[in-house]
Amino acid sequence: MSAETILEIKGLHKYFGPTHANKNVNLTLRKGEIKGLIGENGSGKSTLLSQIAGIYKYDAGEMILNGKAYAPASPLEANNGKIAMVTQELGVVDKLPVGINIFLGRLNRFSSRGAVNVKKLTKTAARVFEEWNLPPVPLGAMMTGMMIEQRKIVELARALSIEPDILLLDEITQSLSLNNRNNLYGLMSKLKQMGKSVIVITHDIEEMLAISDSITVLRDGAVVGDVKTSETTADKIRYMMVGRDISGDYYRADHKPDYSDEVVLRADNITVSGELEDISFDVHKGEILGFCGLSDSGIHSIGKTVYGLSKLKSGSVRLGGGEEIKNAPDALRCNMAYVPKDRDNEALMIHASIQENCTLPSLDKLKGTSGLISPANLKRLSAETVDKLSIKCTGINQSMDALSGGNKQKVNLGRWLAKDLKVLVLDCPTRGVDVGVKRYIYSLMKQAKADGIATILISDELTEVLGMADRLIVMKDGRMSKTIRRDEEFTEHSVIEVMI
Repeated sequence: MSAETILEIKGLHKYFGPTHANKNVNLTLRKGEIKGLIGENGSGKSTLLSQIAGIYKYDAGEMILNGKAYAPASPLEANNGKIAMVTQELGVVDKLPVGINIFLGRLNRFSSRGAVNVKKLTKTAARVFEEWNLPPVPLGAMMTGMMIEQRKIVELARALSIEPDILLLDEITQSLSLNNRNNLYGLMSKLKQMGKSVIVITHDIEEMLAISDSITVLRDGAVVGDVKTSETTADKIRYMMVGRDISGDYYRADHKPDYSDEVVLRADNITVSGELEDISFDVHKGEILGFCGLSDSGIHSIGKTVYGLSKLKSGSVRLGGGEEIKNAPDALRCNMAYVPKDRDNEALMIHASIQENCTLPSLDKLKGTSGLISPANLKRLSAETVDKLSIKCTGINQSMDALSGGNKQKVNLGRWLAKDLKVLVLDCPTRGVDVGVKRYIYSLMKQAKADGIATILISDELTEVLGMADRLIVMKDGRMSKTIRRDEEFTEHSVIEVMI
């Protein structure tokens, strides 16, 4: 182990029952290095970081930290070794304030005779946000109801509060909007200049090439490549990830808007207090209407409002036939679907089975003439969804929390596509999924378009909305800033100019 090496992993193995999640993994991390970790969903990336962070214990092999044997029994023990992690799935406690979440497990430093000095804690938390230029979050507010981006920022603040020598980031970038993502890149550069190290997981290969010094590729739990970033390409990384060349269209191949004149959904002057102001738009049959903007633009409120999940101060949302959408039951009855950004907390029953999740939106459709639901119909629909979307699982009775992010998202989408939809609302549909699943989700969107479904695509990924949308609405400060058609100024540069 050289003087420049901070962490060395040798022959690491991890099993979950019969599943061999990590196989003989070897990895070296140097001081001041930003290492990218990439692979398909289920390749063992998160499992590897979780062992470094003390969430899981490894079954064989060894880890060496600063020249000494390292086998953390808990995340707190990893913190003591100056290692902190921001997990892919949300790791905050809803019913506690932001400040308490940041120092959870380390409250003794703010306690005296069993009482926590909240003023001192809040002041210390504020310094963490200031030192690392993190976007402000109300430190006394409860986590309940906060959007996923704010939650991720709180998790990042918690990780930085221990002044880590090694920061582990598991799919954090796809939870952030453009401006906060750029702030994170700056933060990583600052850590690098300080001689600190970062291991970052992202499914965005171009992003990884831009921010990392080296890249380790996992496939089926094993390391299949470890390269200097300057000596590789996106195509080489893709090939190592899947073991074959990936060919064919990724986004849409056409360069002009293409949809019917028939209006399927109309939003008229909708206003949601503190979130949206006087928003009006139409969505047509067979159209993909995109929304993008910075973190405070209100784009993620659009999906909730259209589906009747946000209380309107004024305005209305109606289908082309005149039916008004006042709440989620109205939307469901009118054959609308909503796939939110935060799938684990707002969409899926994460501790229930694949079958229970697949069939929930279709229970009315599955009722027989007696009003009862046949178990055989439940099994058939969920089995068809698993088969059609190639969901990797042990069976339809497997719990959702045992699936990878990509397979969770397949269930999340597939359960809606089993219905006869008119409107499909997608909020960051490819967050946390690998390149293969992304390609598959885009193919589902193309098919939905061909089937005449009106799709609203909300995304923090500019390449995604530019690649898939017929029209793009750019939002700023809760208002519509500009609408751009697919054949007009459809470039990242032109959109960013409007966003900023």
